[in-house]
Amino acid sequence: MIHQINNLRIPYFVFIMALFLTSCNSEKKQEPGNAIADYEVLTVSPKNIGLYREFPVTIEGTENIEIYPKVEGFIEKVHVDEGEYVKKGQVLFSLNAPQYKQELLSTKAAISSAKANVSSAQVDVEKAKPLVEREIISKFELTSAENSLTAANAALEQAQANYVNAQTNNSYTKIIAPVSGYIGSLPYKLGSLVSSSISDPLTTVSNIKQVYAYFSINEKTYLEFAKAGLLKNMDEVSLLLPDYTAFDQKGKIQTVSGQVDKETGSFNVRAIFDNPNNLLRTGNSATIQLPRTIEEAFLIPQSATYEIQGGVYVYVVNEQSQVQSTKITVTGTNSGQAYIVTDGLKDGDRVVLEGISGLSSSKEIKPVEVKESDISALQQITEKVTSTK
Repeated sequence: MIHQINNLRIPYFVFIMALFLTSCNSEKKQEPGNAIADYEVLTVSPKNIGLYREFPVTIEGTENIEIYPKVEGFIEKVHVDEGEYVKKGQVLFSLNAPQYKQELLSTKAAISSAKANVSSAQVDVEKAKPLVEREIISKFELTSAENSLTAANAALEQAQANYVNAQTNNSYTKIIAPVSGYIGSLPYKLGSLVSSSISDPLTTVSNIKQVYAYFSINEKTYLEFAKAGLLKNMDEVSLLLPDYTAFDQKGKIQTVSGQVDKETGSFNVRAIFDNPNNLLRTGNSATIQLPRTIEEAFLIPQSATYEIQGGVYVYVVNEQSQVQSTKITVTGTNSGQAYIVTDGLKDGDRVVLEGISGLSSSKEIKPVEVKESDISALQQITEKVTSTK
């Protein structure tokens, strides 16, 4: 009986050994998967980083003049087209207003009549003088003749004034450009009856040799700039066009509103730019860049970071080649490529650049050093910001 039990134990022992060998073989196959993996790392160093605060702006010409008629009339001719450049004094519109031509003719005729009356009164005076000297007529008649001459001269002056006024009114039928600039929209067409009381202007003439860039900043930003003295001694500011290319002229901050807008809680700011090629037009939108400097900061690619509950973290490699999760404070660059780190890192820290989703604190890695100049994300952002050691 005992012999039979022993015989049963032998196959059981063989089975256990088979399982053990299989397990060992399995573990040997998994050994390559436990090898220490390579990870690219960047050794960071602090820099003084210059970048820009950006604000949307609206562009207006330094002179933006709405054109209204001074007299009533029908538009007889439009001498310009929308977007056309005109010079000061150039005719823009001709109005058909015959009453002013008639008034001009009437006042001109009145001058001729008044001149004739002056001549007659002058003759009467010249005739009366010798007759008074010979006492043929009384001195009263000479005085009366002289008074008539005075009245005739006054009537002539009035007629001449009426004529000048008629000339002025008639000249208003030709509407001219008060400044050199570009023509805006033309809402009124040929035959339209217009007057000084129309709601919309005939057009707008915009002088854009220089342009204003208007934008708003909130109270917090205003205090930040004011404390730094930026709004009083602002360096040159830059402008980005709607296609996000840089405008080739630098500008200056001219004015800041003296009080906060109660509705928006912001300050209105005006900058001025030269516009020699007339590239900017009234109504354009753009983005203004106000310079600022962040001292002793670090620049890292955003791909090296991850977020937990609103915090931003990176993995830093210690001397034992183990990674440690480290919280950092960042400021955005609006590039979508890089972060400027203002706290959480120190000079010489090695930051893991990629593959961080598979990491955890204390995991050992094989660091592979990468130069900052080889990181495309940092090269893209350094084109927009400046950094110095």
